[in-house]
Formats: sequence, C-alpha cells, structure tokens
Amino acid sequence: MTNRENIRNIAIIAHVDHGKTTLVDAMLKQCGTFRENEQVEERVMDSNDLERERGITILAKNTSLTYKDVKINIIDTPGHADFGGEVERGLEMVDGVLLLVDAFEGCMPQTRFVLSKALALNLRPIIVVNKVDRPNARPYEVVDEVLDLFIDLGATEEQIDTPVIFASGRDGWATAEYSPEKPNSDLKELFELIINEIPCPDCEDDGPFQMLVSNIDYDEYTGRIAVGKIQRGKIKTGMSMVLCKAEGKKISGKAVKLFTYEGLNKAVTEEMGAGDVVAISGMTEINIGDTLCDPQNPDPLPFVKIDEPVLSMTFSVNDSPFAGKDGKFVTSRHLRERLMKELDSNISLRVDETDSTEAFIVSGRGELHLSVLIENMRREGYEFQVSNPVVIFKQIDGVKCEPIERLTIDVPEEFTGAIMDGIIARKGEMTNMESTAQNYTRLEFLIPSRGLIGYRSEMLTATKGTGILNSILEKYEPYKGDINPRTRGTLIAWETGTSITYGLFNAQERGTLFIGAGVEVYEGMIVGENARLEDIVVNVCKKKHATNTRASGSDDALKLVPPKDLSLEQCLDFIADDELLEVTPKHLRMRKRILKTDLRAKSKARS
Repeated sequence: MTNRENIRNIAIIAHVDHGKTTLVDAMLKQCGTFRENEQVEERVMDSNDLERERGITILAKNTSLTYKDVKINIIDTPGHADFGGEVERGLEMVDGVLLLVDAFEGCMPQTRFVLSKALALNLRPIIVVNKVDRPNARPYEVVDEVLDLFIDLGATEEQIDTPVIFASGRDGWATAEYSPEKPNSDLKELFELIINEIPCPDCEDDGPFQMLVSNIDYDEYTGRIAVGKIQRGKIKTGMSMVLCKAEGKKISGKAVKLFTYEGLNKAVTEEMGAGDVVAISGMTEINIGDTLCDPQNPDPLPFVKIDEPVLSMTFSVNDSPFAGKDGKFVTSRHLRERLMKELDSNISLRVDETDSTEAFIVSGRGELHLSVLIENMRREGYEFQVSNPVVIFKQIDGVKCEPIERLTIDVPEEFTGAIMDGIIARKGEMTNMESTAQNYTRLEFLIPSRGLIGYRSEMLTATKGTGILNSILEKYEPYKGDINPRTRGTLIAWETGTSITYGLFNAQERGTLFIGAGVEVYEGMIVGENARLEDIVVNVCKKKHATNTRASGSDDALKLVPPKDLSLEQCLDFIADDELLEVTPKHLRMRKRILKTDLRAKSKARS
C-alpha cells in the first residue's frame, strides 16, 4: 500500500442549516477557484432549483481545490435526515470529515447520525464550530456537547482526541484560538489542519484497477458517468474495464472519457491514479454500488449498507375530472419509466409494483425525501396522484414493530406545555428537557414516525411560528397503539364548476377555505377544512338567486377571508386514508378517493 501525499479526500457533514455549503463557498474563493472580478452567487454548490428555493442541500456534490500543491477533494453532503443516503455513499469516497456544528444550536439529531456513520467507517474527524459570530453563540459549551456525543457513540480514544477549530463560513475565516475581539481574517488555519490531520488516501498504485461507484452523474452528450474514488491501480482513456454489478453480473466495456474535478467543473484528463476521485463515462448500465475493475481481475468491492425506507406512498395515474389538462406525461408508462429512472441515482428510494398497472408503491426516508421527488416530477411535466404517507412496519421476532424517531423541539418557555400535550397525544415520550439561550427550552422525545405526520403545522400554530422541529430515525419498537392525528374534517365541493364569491361566503362559516373565487372545482374535491371532526359537502359554485326586491345593504360586497394556501408538504400532511392529492405542473388539488357524494355515503354505510 502507498500513500498519495498530494491528495486529501474529505466530506463536510452536519445538521441541516449549520453552514456546510457556505463554508465550501469560502474555501473555493480563497483558493483562487474564481477570478477576482467574477460574480459568484451565494451557496454556489446548491445548483439544483429546489436546493436554491428551499435553502437546503439535497444532492451530495463533488468539488476540489488546491492548497500548497495538495489537491483537496471535497464532498458537500446534505444535512437533512431524509437525504441520509446521499451522506452514506459520500463517506465511501473520503478519508476524513469536517464535522460542522452551529455555535448556537449545538448538537442536533442529524449531527448524531452523520457522526455515527463517520466513526463506523473509522474516518478521521475535525470539529468545526461554525457561526461563532452569531448572537448568543456559545462555542466552548458546544465543543463539550460534541465531545460528549463522541463518547456517547462509543468513539475510540484516538477519535475523541480530535482537533477543534472555530469558524465563520459566511465571513470566510477560521481559528483554533477564538476571541470575539480578534477574529481571524482567512481560512488558512483550516486548510493547514486538513493537510496535517486528514490522512492521505491509503491505496495501491501498482495493482489492477478497481473503483467503487459512489455516485452517478449525467451528461446529455456522454450519458451516464460513474463517480468514485480509485481504490487500486490507474485508469487511462480508452482502457478496457469490466463492470461488476451488485447482483453478480459482469459487463465488459471501456473508459471513453475521464474527468477530474477542478473547482466546480469537470475537466477532461487522460490518466488518473489511485486515491483520487474520478468521473468515468462509457458504461451505460452503471449503477451506484457497482464496481469497475481491470478485466483480468474482476474483484467487486462491498457497498455501504443504506438504511431502509421508513415511509411509503402510492403514486398512481391521475383519474380526476381534470386529468390531462396540464401535464405532458400522464400515462402509467410515463409514470413507471420516471420512477424506475429515479432508482438509478436515488439509492434510499424503493419502488414496488402493485396489482394494478396504474399504481406504484414508492418508499423513502421521510416526507421531505418523497416530496422532493414529487416536486421534481411535476416541474418536469408529469401529472399523477399520490396517497397520504404511511409508515412501514416490520415484523421483529414475530412482533409488529414501527419506526421510532428522536424528536428535538426548540421553543420559547411559555409554549412547552402545549408542545408536551400535543406530543403525548401522539404517543411520544419525553427523554430530556433543558433550557437554552434566549428563554428557549429544548425538548427531546421518542415518538412513532406515525405521530409526526401532520404535526409540523400543528406545532407552528401552537408556538405562533416560533418552534423549531428536527427528527431522525432512532430504532424500531413494538406498535404503540392507534393515533388519530387529524382533529378536523374537510369541506368538500358539491358539484363541478367555478367557485363563486356567494357560495364561498356561505361555506367559510363552516371552517377554513383553501380556494378563492374563480377557481375550477369538481365534485369530491376538498376546498377547505371543517372546524369539527366531520366531512361536510358545500356548494362553492352557488349563485345568489335574482329577485325583484332589494333590501337595504343587500348589495354590499361580501367579504371573504383570504384562503389558506397549502404547500406540497402541508397537503401531504393533511390528506387522510380516504383522500388523494392530485399533482399537476400547475395545480395541487386534494380530493376524496370516491368523488361522487352518494357513492361515498354508501361506502361509509357499508364500513
């Protein structure tokens, strides 16, 4: 085995919104990746439209920079638990990690998850306490919290003896000795720490070529591109390879083009050696987890075990009265092809066929994981409908078990009672409660995943928008009993037509409307939320009958309360077992599975 002294491979891991992508921006700028006069937008690594809109990283990204003739390959990973699969496969390519922790928030559920994965792979960590310049920052307390987490996760003495550096990714500086009066001016200390503390790749330069495919890139000219760290040997353009599939199949091919990462771009190269991260085009049937090998030594590598999905939903062909009006891809063939294509790169996702050719069960890590897929598909022109998310149960030793999440909620002290009542009603159990800065309290619970469906909006209402909620899968436990998360019923359209102010005015007395005037509706479509736990049919298309008499004030304008506009995630949280969400490029419509009022009544009577 040899060490490549001029290469370091690192991943940046952290809880969501702790500043990973912003820190990568600053590192790239200070290493001359951009020209001095070049206009660079913030969070340049978040290239996906959804990532920019939501301010989160969804896909793990590769980049590289050069500091003192050492090439540093960096993987910017997502911080949200739903995209844990992106983190897990990214860690396969690196030899060390920068563990970012917010200097105010401290250790959060995803901090525990990503650190446990890094320690299990025996990766060298560096603790980066970020955002030390934010108000109420508590950097030294946070360092103690992180070290406690290391001990809690069973880290070795060598892993616990990890260097700590304090940073402001936004302002682009880092220092080992932090003083608020004299912050540093650049990231030089962080770069030196990476070079001195992160080990060089341990690899075989002279052996037969071997590389695990940890990511898939796509180019419309060259097709599918395999991305990974070369474990052994060298690769040259035009060289013959064999693709060892995870299921044992072997496919011959050759490296048509090789790319290396230079800043944000891929640059064509002729040869790459062991320990470096490379992108290879030429193999069309490649998937994440496959191994590319020398034809004389087809020696597949084991792939990291990805945690299984927790939630599932049924995706089916849209059969509403308005089907086909917006979408470009509307058939079951279109839907099936798109879902199967998603499996190529979304390794945490699972798609299962059903008895019907028009419906598929799609399982993922959580609501955000599935909602990002739904949003991407509707933007691409797909039209379909989805069911409410349901948790996936497991049989363990003959006992029905369900996923349990570790839930952390930060709220002002006056709302702790309301939060505790809401969580206990959803079968949650409190495990910890402590005061943090600014009169906030941090509450920790263990709660069934079922209990969290639809809870976020309830929590925001209970805390007047001030609560912060985070959760991550902890374990499986025996079924906790029935939970009825919905506390209100729905308002359902009586007939197909266009909503009228007069009809809406009468309907709004029954609850909260989701639509305004001039909206096309159909019989069985959900147009609002009832104040009580029952479904009511309302006629939002009803017009005022014309008469010859005029009463004083009858011509005054009817005042409508502005409708409640639900996001995609809020719609998924809201719908019940007997309801569906119709998804089109232009509309999100909630509806009853059985649209006809009389057929719904008969079905309810039978049950």
